[in-house]
Amino acid sequence: MEFSGAELAQLWGELSSVKAIYFDLDDTLCAYWNASKAALHATFDQHLGDRHTPADMVNHWAETYREFAPLIKSDEWYPLYLVSGDPTRKEHMRRTIARIGLQDEALAATLSATYRFERNSRLALFSDALATLTTLHRHFPLGVMTNGPADIQREELSQLGIASFFSHFFIEGEVGVGKPDPHVFQQAELAVGLAPDEILMVGNSFGHDIRPAILAGWKTIWLRRDSDVPPSARPGTLPEMPPADGPQPTGILGELAPLTQLLAR
Repeated sequence: MEFSGAELAQLWGELSSVKAIYFDLDDTLCAYWNASKAALHATFDQHLGDRHTPADMVNHWAETYREFAPLIKSDEWYPLYLVSGDPTRKEHMRRTIARIGLQDEALAATLSATYRFERNSRLALFSDALATLTTLHRHFPLGVMTNGPADIQREELSQLGIASFFSHFFIEGEVGVGKPDPHVFQQAELAVGLAPDEILMVGNSFGHDIRPAILAGWKTIWLRRDSDVPPSARPGTLPEMPPADGPQPTGILGELAPLTQLLAR
C-alpha cells in the first residue's frame, strides 16, 4: 500500500507514541487460511476422492464447522480444545463424514491426522513477515496474541521459526481465554508495563483483534488481505469490510511491509 506524503505524516504521527507491538499470528503473519484450504482438498482427495469430490467434501466440512464451532466453547469441549486441537478436529471430521452416511471412527481419525500434516506442511509466513519482524524487533518489544489450542499455536511458532522475535506470548490455550475477551488485552498490557496508547495491535480480524484493542485504548493496524476468507465461509463470501460506524482503527494496511516505514525510527 502506497501512502501520500500527507497520509504518511498523519499515520506516523498517530503511531509515534507506540513503544510495544502485539501481533496476531494466523493470517496476519502466516497464510493459515490458504494452507487450510489446500490441506482440506488434499486430505479428502487422498481418502475419499474415489467416491466424493474434494470440493463437495470441503462444503460438507464447512457446513459442519458452522454448526460445531459454537459448541467448542462448551464445557464439554473447551477444556480439551485449550490443550490440544486433536479432539475437536477429529470430532469435526467425524461429523463431516456422517453427512455422507459414514459412521467410521478410524476414518475420522485418519482424516484428522492427514489434515493436520497437510496443513502444517503448507503453512508459511507471508513474504514480508520475516523482514518486518526482524526490523521491528530491533526497535520494540514484540508480543504475539493468538487464539487456538496451546499445542497447535506453539507448533506453528516453532515451525515458522519466529518465536525468538517475541518477548510475550498470549495464546488462548495457555491463557485459558481468547480474544476478544478484555482479560487477554489487560494481561498483555500489564506484561509490557505501558500505557494503553503506547501499545499497538496488528491483526487481520476486526472483531477479534482490532475492536477489542481499540476499546482497550490501544493503537491498531488492521491488516486486510484479499486472501482473508476462511474455508468455513459460505460461497461468495468476501474479506471482512470496514465498519460503517463504531470504533475505527488507527490505520488499515494491505500488507505488513509499510509497518517498518511507519514505526522503525
